[in-house]
Amino acid sequence: MVVKVPKDKGIDRTYAIFKDGYQFIQKRVQNHHLDVYETKILGSKTALLSGEEGAKLFYDNERMQRNSAMPPRVLKTLFGEDGVQTLDGDVHRRRKNVFMTLMTPESLKLLHEITLHHWEQALLKWQSEKKVVLFEEMLVLLTKTACEWAGVPLESKETKKRAKDFNKLIEGAAKLGPDHFASRRARKRLEDWAAALIEKCRKGELDSKEGSALHEMAVHRDTHGELLDAHTASVELLNVLRPMVAISRFIVFGASAMRENPEIRKRISNDEHYLRAFTQEVRRYFPFFPFLGAIAVKDFTWQQYPFKKGQLVLLDLYGTNHDPRLYENPEQFTPERFHKQKGGMFDLIPQGGGDYHQGHRCPGEWPTIEVLKASFSFMAEELDFDLPKQDLHYSLREIPSLPKSGFIMKNVRRRVPS
Repeated sequence: MVVKVPKDKGIDRTYAIFKDGYQFIQKRVQNHHLDVYETKILGSKTALLSGEEGAKLFYDNERMQRNSAMPPRVLKTLFGEDGVQTLDGDVHRRRKNVFMTLMTPESLKLLHEITLHHWEQALLKWQSEKKVVLFEEMLVLLTKTACEWAGVPLESKETKKRAKDFNKLIEGAAKLGPDHFASRRARKRLEDWAAALIEKCRKGELDSKEGSALHEMAVHRDTHGELLDAHTASVELLNVLRPMVAISRFIVFGASAMRENPEIRKRISNDEHYLRAFTQEVRRYFPFFPFLGAIAVKDFTWQQYPFKKGQLVLLDLYGTNHDPRLYENPEQFTPERFHKQKGGMFDLIPQGGGDYHQGHRCPGEWPTIEVLKASFSFMAEELDFDLPKQDLHYSLREIPSLPKSGFIMKNVRRRVPS
């Protein structure tokens, strides 16, 4: 039987990305029985993939590459130019290995402890403040956490400045006009800062601990045995720091979920398995990064759709995490689902899928889980506050999305065990 692959009519659907936001691919693919849909973006024929099978194809290195897939506006803001996300083959595997060496059990345990320390310090400060906006505070807290874990020196007077710049990177990729250019300026400031640290390490002017992100990026050599140029090393150092600041949004979403169901707090406090399940459900349910891009490396046919060499391919992260074929009642927030479903290489993909070592799956997923578990456990066991009237709704059209109020807390105090 010949199956006709569905496609958008008309000349271009670039504007629809801003209109539909996180559901741009989901609305198209999930209305049909295939995992692929054709559209046009910036005038070019583009294949949209979703679901577990779509993710498997997207991460097939024999048929997809990352080089030239990222739009310049994304590289000049969110990811940076010449970073690991743009590489393929042996060059990618060698660069990726630097990140993987940071993910030892001992290092992740240290990250957990650092996170709890900064939550403790934050609570002491918040107790004397009339109002606390959790999102704004998380940007600062996670900037401190990320820098300490990465071995990056950070003076207290510069913390808010760095935190704001990291947030501008995260927000700028999906913005137009002044906000986009503000993001590019933030990228320049952060890269200059990180490059200066790299140079100081190499000159012996700054001590860096072996095994820390700062040290490993400073000493890493490419496939030709040469040190990375300072700019590229700075991009990769920021690729360790930025994703940890980005999960400020997950923490705010998690706080909202706890507030909507007070029983969650008690279960998190008493059950390590439930804490992990809650963390995974926050990552699955709430919007984070909408989709990723690749380029077809050759002509081939998949699900009766003819892919062409050089064609842009987008993978639906949000839609795959909400695919009813993978998750029962996907529009319900149900942590218990992860007691049975642990999340595989190609179904739970808020930060990409596939193999960590050989593919392009984000190595920052492990630190993300560790920071979120530490944060949610602290919030459940130690944090109490009054929640004033506010707008906690969020829009799937807004990329990146966040509850409108940022989660305002008043009368913050240490929780008294009942």
